Amino acid sequence: MLKPEVAVEPTPAPVHVEFDNFEHGFPAGFGPRGWRYLAYAVAIAFASFQLVIAAWNVLPSQVVRGVHVGFLLLLTFGLIGNFTARTDFGRAIAWLTGAVGFFCGLYQWIFYADLIQRDGDPTHLDLAVGTLLAVLIFEGTRRLMGPALPIMCGVCLLYWFFGQYLPAPFNHRGYDFDQVITHLSFGTEGFYGVPIYVSATYIFLFILFGSFLERAGMIQLFTDVSLGLFGRSRGGPAKVAVFASGMMGTISGSGVANVVTVGQFTIPLMIKFGYRRAFAAGVEATASMGGQIMPPVMGAVAFIMAETLGVDYAVIVKAAVIPAILYFASAFWMVHLEAGKHGLVGMKKSEIPSAWRAAVDRWYLILPLAALVFMLFEGFTPLYAGSMGLALTVALILGASIVHGFSNTVLRYVFWIGLALVVGAASHNGLDIMRIVVIVAALVAIAAITRGGRATLRACRDSLADSAKSALTVGMACAIVGTIIGMMTQTGVGTVFGTWVIGLGEHSLFLALVMTMLLSILLGTGIPTIPTYIITAALAAPALAKLGVPLIVSHMFAFYYGIMADLSPPVALAALAAAPIARENPDKIGWEAMRIALAGYVIPFIAVYSPALMLQPGDPMAAELGFYGAVVYATFKALIAIGLFGMVSIGFLYTRMTVIERIVAFAASICLLGEFAYSDYIGFLITAVVVAWQWRQRPRSAVAAA
Repeated sequence: MLKPEVAVEPTPAPVHVEFDNFEHGFPAGFGPRGWRYLAYAVAIAFASFQLVIAAWNVLPSQVVRGVHVGFLLLLTFGLIGNFTARTDFGRAIAWLTGAVGFFCGLYQWIFYADLIQRDGDPTHLDLAVGTLLAVLIFEGTRRLMGPALPIMCGVCLLYWFFGQYLPAPFNHRGYDFDQVITHLSFGTEGFYGVPIYVSATYIFLFILFGSFLERAGMIQLFTDVSLGLFGRSRGGPAKVAVFASGMMGTISGSGVANVVTVGQFTIPLMIKFGYRRAFAAGVEATASMGGQIMPPVMGAVAFIMAETLGVDYAVIVKAAVIPAILYFASAFWMVHLEAGKHGLVGMKKSEIPSAWRAAVDRWYLILPLAALVFMLFEGFTPLYAGSMGLALTVALILGASIVHGFSNTVLRYVFWIGLALVVGAASHNGLDIMRIVVIVAALVAIAAITRGGRATLRACRDSLADSAKSALTVGMACAIVGTIIGMMTQTGVGTVFGTWVIGLGEHSLFLALVMTMLLSILLGTGIPTIPTYIITAALAAPALAKLGVPLIVSHMFAFYYGIMADLSPPVALAALAAAPIARENPDKIGWEAMRIALAGYVIPFIAVYSPALMLQPGDPMAAELGFYGAVVYATFKALIAIGLFGMVSIGFLYTRMTVIERIVAFAASICLLGEFAYSDYIGFLITAVVVAWQWRQRPRSAVAAA
C-alpha cells in the first residue's frame, strides 16, 4: 500500500558549499525581496517552455535552440545579479543585460525565414546581434563558471581570426569577421550546435525528471535500502555511500549534486564509524562522480555522444553498463579492503532500517525509473521516454497526495486501481502524450481542492523552478563550447592533432591512449565534463577510431577521463564539494579519491584492448569464445585487474601487504592489461600466487595479533 505522506517528504537541506563561482549551483532560493519573484517566474516560464517542446514538436529546431539560449542568458545574468549585486540598480542592470541576451536568442524565431533566405549574406543587424550574442555568452559563462572555459574558447576564437599568420601546419586560409560570426551565431556548428540542441531537449527534461523523483523521496529510499543491505557488513557505512551514490546516479547524472545530497548523510556516518575524514570524503566523491556513467540517465555527455555518433541513446547505455558496474565494484572493493586493514566494523542492527520494508513502503517510486529503462531499450527516443517517465512520476506524486485525504483504506486501493485502469486504457492503442497530459491535468485539478494536494502542487512548481536553475551551468557550457566546435569544423585544425595521435599510434597504441588520457585530464582540471568530452572527442576520438579502436569505445575513453579529472588534484571539483561536509582539506580528499578510483583509471584501457567490455565487436577473444564468451571473459579479467589495483592501492587482502607483495600484484595487473604473448596467462598465474601467499600469511597475523 502506498504511503501518501512520502510524496511530499521534503528533500534534505543541501549542505552549503563555498565555491568561487556558481558552477555547482546557486544558493537556496531565488534572491532577495521582490527580485526573487521575477527570477522564480522566469524559471517557471523556462521550464514550461521546455516541457511544451518536449511534449509537442511545435517549433523548428533552430528556433528551439535560440529560445533556449535566450532563457539561459536571461536567467543566468538575472540570478547572478540577484545574488551578487549590492544594490537594486545593480540587479536591474543584470536583468536588463539578460533581457538583451534573451532578445538575441529570440532573434532566431522572429527572423527565422529571413535568416534562411539570406544564409551566408548577413545584414549589419545580423552581425550586430551575432556579435552581441557571443559577448554575452562569454561573459555569462565567466560569471557563472569562472574564467577557465571562456579563456580556452577565447584562444580558439583568436586562432579563428588570426590563425592564417601562424606557420604550417598550424595555419589556415583565413576567415573574415562576417564569416566567423555567421558560422558561430547563426549556423548549427557554433553556439547552436549539437551540444545546445541536446541541452534544449534531453538534458533539461532529465534534470526535471531527477528533480521530481528526488522530491518524491527517492533519496530516502536509496539510503534506506543501502543501509539495510550493507550497514551491518564490514565497513558498512562506506559501502552504503558507494551503493546509495550509485543508485542516485541512475536518476541525477551529476557528480557534485550527489556529493552534496547523499554525502551530507554518508560522510559523517563514515567518520563516526572510524574512517579517516579524507578517506570518507574521497569515497563519496569517487562514488558520486560515477553517477555520470551509471545508466539509464548517465550524465549530459551521454546524450551529446548519442547525437554526435548518430546512434540511439540505448546503444550508449548498453556500452556503459558493464564499465559502470565495474567502476562501482572497484569503489566497493576499496572500502572493503580499507575496513579490513583498520579493523572497522559495521553498524548495529538497531541502527539500520529494513531494506525490505523500505522497498515495500516505497516500491512505487521505482516505477518511473523502470518505465524509462523499458522505453529506452524498446527503441523510444530519450525525449519521449523522459517525457513519459516524468508524467508517470508526477502522476504518482499527485496521486499519493490525493489519497492522503482518504481515511478509508478501501478507497485508496480503488483510487490506485482506477488510475491504473485509466492509464492502461489511454495507452491501449499506443502511448499518446496528449492522453497522458489530460490524465495529469485531471490529477492536478483534483489535487488543487485537497489540502495535501495543494502543498504537493506547490512542491511540484518549486521543482520546475529549481530544475531551471540546475540547467544553467550545463546549458551555458554547451553554448560556449560551440566556439571550439565551430572553429574546428571551419578551419580543420582538429586534423593536425589527429595526425599526431595516429602517427604515435602507429608505433604504440598504448602511448596514443596515454596521450589522449592526459589531454582529457588536463582539460578537465579547469573546465566541466561536457566541454572536456567535446574537445577531446573532436580531437582524439576520430584518430583512435582510425587506429582500430571502435568508435563508441574511443568516445567513452574520452568521456571517462573527463570524469576522472573531477577527482584529480589540483582542482578536484568533487573533492571540493565534499570538503566542507568532511571538514577536511580538499587536496587531501582529492588524493584519497584518486587512490580509491585507481581502478576506474584503468577500465577504459581494458575496454580498448577488450571491446567486448562495452559490448562492441572486434574483441580478439571473440574468435575463440564467441561474442558473449568474449564479454564474460573481458568482464572477468577486468574484475581481477581492478581487484589487484585495489590491493596495491590499499595494501591489504587477508593481511597487510609488504612493498614486495604490492609490486608483484601491480605486475600481475599490468599483465592483465597488456596484449603481449601469454600476458593473460602470466597475469592469472601471478595473481593466484599473490592471493595464495596472502591466504597463507593470514593465520600468522591472527596468531601475532592474539
